[in-house]
Order: sequence, then structure tokens, then C-alpha cells
Amino acid sequence: FNNIILKYMVLICFLLLSISSSLLSKTILNINDNDFILGNKDASITIIEYASMSCSHCADFHINTLPQLIEKYVDTGKIKIVFRDFPFNYPALLGSMVVRCIPKDARYEYTQALYKLQHKWVNRENEKTTQELYKIMQSGGMTKKEFNSCISNVDLENDILQSLMDAQNEFNIKSTPSFLINGLLVEGNKPFKDFRKIIDKLLLKE
Repeated sequence: FNNIILKYMVLICFLLLSISSSLLSKTILNINDNDFILGNKDASITIIEYASMSCSHCADFHINTLPQLIEKYVDTGKIKIVFRDFPFNYPALLGSMVVRCIPKDARYEYTQALYKLQHKWVNRENEKTTQELYKIMQSGGMTKKEFNSCISNVDLENDILQSLMDAQNEFNIKSTPSFLINGLLVEGNKPFKDFRKIIDKLLLKE
């Protein structure tokens, strides 16, 4: 009888260890196959950006700060940047979806273009947003059929929203842009010097 109890206790301990191991391994800090990454994938410093395509602060970061980060740290192999979606509204969700429907090697250019043209396609009227967004994507070669197929892809929509919820649950992310720099949460659009201070400090530890 005691042997049976002992076996059950060992089994329960094994199951608990398996569950805790699974929970520990499931973190948004892990890079997955769907992630869009700029830079050396083996870089010791990882910046994960959560952004909303309709957010003006995100646009400011992408247009003014991001190019400086790329020049100083990405192009030199010191960091990698992972871009993730955190849509706050319908235009942002649509923008995230269409960017996901183009090849990764062109995704950065499209993302930058959408941020620069934010005033044209981000609209309170959903129909207007869809029309203007299609015009931009069409100029890049996307057909109407491809566009409609993309924005009606429920699996893609769910994937984006699940990523948003995971970020909220694990790091209580609730504003954009938000950044995880090797696990350190940095909220809001910071000037380049703030990023440089954090990154250089991490590089000194290597």
C-alpha cells in the first residue's frame, strides 16, 4: 500500500515539474517562427517592440529613433530587434494584418511606409481605412484579391490578438510603444540617448 502511495507521489511530482517547466518555457521573451526580426539572430541583446500601427508615438519612434538604433547597433551585429503587434483599434489591426501578408524581406519597408503615411489611412471610418490602406498596398503590388484574403484571415487576426494578450498577461503591457530590452520593460517612445544608455550598459556586462 505504501509503495502505491509512493508511486502516486512520484507521479504527481513529475507532473508538477513538467507543468512548471512548460509554464517557464512559455514566455513572450522567447523568439518564435512568426516573429519579424531585424539584425543578427545570435546577438546577445534583444529588443522586442510592441507597437500599434495607428499610434503616433510608434510612428515617431519608427521614423526618427529606429534608424539610429539600426545604424549603431543592428548593422554592427550588437542587437536584434523583434517587431510585434499591439493593435489598439481597427485601423491598427488591419495595418498589422496586411504587413504580415507580405514577404519578410520587404516587411520593414512596408512598415515604415505605413507609419509615414499614417495620416492618410488611419481613419475613424472603418470603410475609409480599408480603402486607403488598399491604395497603399496596391501601389506596392498587392492585388485586391490578396488584400481581401489577408484582412479576412481569422487565424491571422487571432494570432495577433493572442500575442497582445500574452504581452498584457506576462508584462502588463498596456501602452505603445513598449519595449522589452533583454527582459527589461521600457514604456513609451524614448529618445535615442535613453536606448543607448541601456544598451551600452548591457554591452559592458558581456
